[in-house]
Amino acid sequence: MNMASRRASRIAILSNALSSRRTVHLKEAAALLGVSEMTVRRDVADNPGLFGYLGGHIVSAADIESDAPYELARAADSHAAAKREACRHAARHIRPDETIFIDCGTTLEYLVDLIPENYSITAVCYSLNTAERLTRKANLRIVMLGGVYHSSSASFSGAPGLETLERLGINVAFLSAAGIDPVRGATCVHFHEVPVKQKVISLARENYLVADKSKLGKLKAAFFAPLSAFRSLVTEDGETALAGDSALTGT
Repeated sequence: MNMASRRASRIAILSNALSSRRTVHLKEAAALLGVSEMTVRRDVADNPGLFGYLGGHIVSAADIESDAPYELARAADSHAAAKREACRHAARHIRPDETIFIDCGTTLEYLVDLIPENYSITAVCYSLNTAERLTRKANLRIVMLGGVYHSSSASFSGAPGLETLERLGINVAFLSAAGIDPVRGATCVHFHEVPVKQKVISLARENYLVADKSKLGKLKAAFFAPLSAFRSLVTEDGETALAGDSALTGT
């Protein structure tokens, strides 16, 4: 079998695996295909119409743009350019020698890439996709909150993580939301995220809500904070101070 035939066979096997399992971890894919992880990454990169890559997991490109139900794999590239731009604006609040909290989801993972290489900071997170991205950065100390794992958002919840937060001094917290309503405030889809978000908000010196504009006007099931809990809302258009629950003017 020549190289082209072997690659076509790998693509077919991987596509079949994703059709039944939604996501396949990179290591699993390498074992399934009998090749190196680098080869799998290359196959994925060469076939953007078929596959996507998120936090160590391969996902189907057909799943990426779906918005309901919310799953980490499905949200991977949705509004990606806007998310990156929002994080670019938020990154100015990252300062050297401080401790920051980075929320779960697919928006704030872009913030990790914007941490200056010469900054020595402590980064606190509770999701695998964010942690995986943080491990690529130099000069970082990473604190991963533990607990019960939830595959829907690749995040952890429970008493262990909350107890760890109590022992930390957090300078700046970057929070994300699936819905931002001018009256009801910031909401998310998964209830297990709420205690972590609320604990962080209560502990951090500065809290920033970072989201692309597609989240504005939406209201999801799990409420976690009024807009007054945040210093500002940061979208792809820039930063808007939040003096109260209805302070969305200018976004």
